[in-house]
Amino acid sequence: MKRSCAIVLALLAGCAVGPDFKRPEPPALESYTPEPAPAAAGEQRFAQGADIPAQWWTLFHSAPLNALVEQSLKANPGLQAAEAALRVAQETYLAQRAALFPSVEASFSPTRQKVPDALTSPLNSGASVFSLHTAQLTVSYAPDVFGGVRRQVESAGALAESQRFQLQAAQLALTANVVLAAIQEAALRAQVEATEAVVKIEAEQVELMQRQLELGAIAESALIAQRTALAQAQATLAPLRRQLAQQRNLLAALAGRFPSEDIGQGFELSALALPTELPLTLPSKLVEQRPDVRAAEAQLHAASAQIGAATASMLPQFTINGNVGSVATALGALFSSGSGFWALAANVTQPIFQGGALVHRKRAAEAAYDEAAAQYRSTVIGAFQNVADTLRALQYDAEALNAAADARSLAKDSLGIARRQLELGDISYLALLGAEQAYQQAVLAHVQAQASRYADTAALFQALGGGWWNRE
Repeated sequence: MKRSCAIVLALLAGCAVGPDFKRPEPPALESYTPEPAPAAAGEQRFAQGADIPAQWWTLFHSAPLNALVEQSLKANPGLQAAEAALRVAQETYLAQRAALFPSVEASFSPTRQKVPDALTSPLNSGASVFSLHTAQLTVSYAPDVFGGVRRQVESAGALAESQRFQLQAAQLALTANVVLAAIQEAALRAQVEATEAVVKIEAEQVELMQRQLELGAIAESALIAQRTALAQAQATLAPLRRQLAQQRNLLAALAGRFPSEDIGQGFELSALALPTELPLTLPSKLVEQRPDVRAAEAQLHAASAQIGAATASMLPQFTINGNVGSVATALGALFSSGSGFWALAANVTQPIFQGGALVHRKRAAEAAYDEAAAQYRSTVIGAFQNVADTLRALQYDAEALNAAADARSLAKDSLGIARRQLELGDISYLALLGAEQAYQQAVLAHVQAQASRYADTAALFQALGGGWWNRE
């Protein structure tokens, strides 16, 4: 009979109530957009199914950018906080797992006491004043018959896994933010230079028209209009300089430094290389590569395990307790013959009535699972949207950059013609200044189009997961 009971308990110990988690199937999609993904965007080519390098930012071929990214990965406090959060989750999981094993405690209790003379002494000697020294070892164990503890451990492990992917997501966001901030700084610096050139041209036009007004060649209204154009150009310069200064502060903060600390040389668009070979993950693989999707999946796993834990709390709970030790009136007599004692006890508790608390806790766990499932699906949809957005952006960036390059080239040719015409006396100096202003405006538009393409290229690497799996 005892052997049969032991076998039954052993079999039960191998079971865990509640649902066993199964990973969601990836979306059965063949493309990120309604039509097949483009094979190219301008001179950039998409490599279907190609892997993403762990250090994808090195594809921009900028040593200062590589150094700043590495510095940020080492010193960014937000990333350090995410690393600490992962250690918290891992230690919490290990602490939860300890509940699967028996707990053992050792104790030693020396006492000195006196009993009234009218009462019988507990000692054979009959002494009313005596000392007792008790040393014992206590063992307690709660067999996880229905798997409630294992489900709690499973949930804690899934939460630790979620935190691990959240750390990967934080690293990806940090590297992408550094790259994007560097590109934006380079674009702002180029815009400041182009705007300063426009302001210089506008100022020269004001001086020229002032002389023409003094000679009676133009009306005063024309000079006022030109001064207005100069003021408008100057008004756009201060905000650009402010944004450039703030961008430098942002780069310092991302690198874990204070704004007053130097982060090295400034970035120039001309010093960045545009990656021409862009990996494009297959849609069926995207959910494996996106750390935010993997974190949401781990959260779903943790919620699934909590259903089992809530179910197990409604079933009988078993405990086994035992202790062994020695008691003596003298310390030296401990563990001598006849001083030992032991006890062994078992207990089983079946919840009967708790005001419906256990039932509602289980229903709450099931609702939490439904919530996590919806959040997981939302994260997956968002991941596919990110990729589709960046693919579209790169496609139209190429068109915009080509148009801006053509406009810059035409404006440059027009400026060259204007200069030759001025040498021949065919046009006035004022017309030349107009051609120079048009060229600088074209340069400004080209810079903005170029920066957008660099930024969207970085965004594609981020949308595809950033190659974190190649760093492990």
